[in-house]
Amino acid sequence: MVTQYDEKGKIFTQVISKKPVAVIIQTSAHMIRGTVHVRPTERVIDEMNLSAQFIAVTEARVLDAQGSQIYACDFLTLNKNEIIWIIPDDEVQGA
Repeated sequence: MVTQYDEKGKIFTQVISKKPVAVIIQTSAHMIRGTVHVRPTERVIDEMNLSAQFIAVTEARVLDAQGSQIYACDFLTLNKNEIIWIIPDDEVQGA
């Protein structure tokens, strides 16, 4: 890891602090349950609005149309163009 110092002695590193957010993601063919990571002062929509083509999902479970798990992995990279909707788990009501 590279550490840099400015003229006043302030330390800069390449580590970006992020908080995990459990989400449900719907694509045209599958539902994905997992965790996306956002900066502490931002929301999931802010992460989606970044220019990157893909979003990282950790602890991912891919479900078929009937809700049965077909894949599970520690890390999944999802093309944002495939996402129909995304909901943070803590905002789901009446489930």
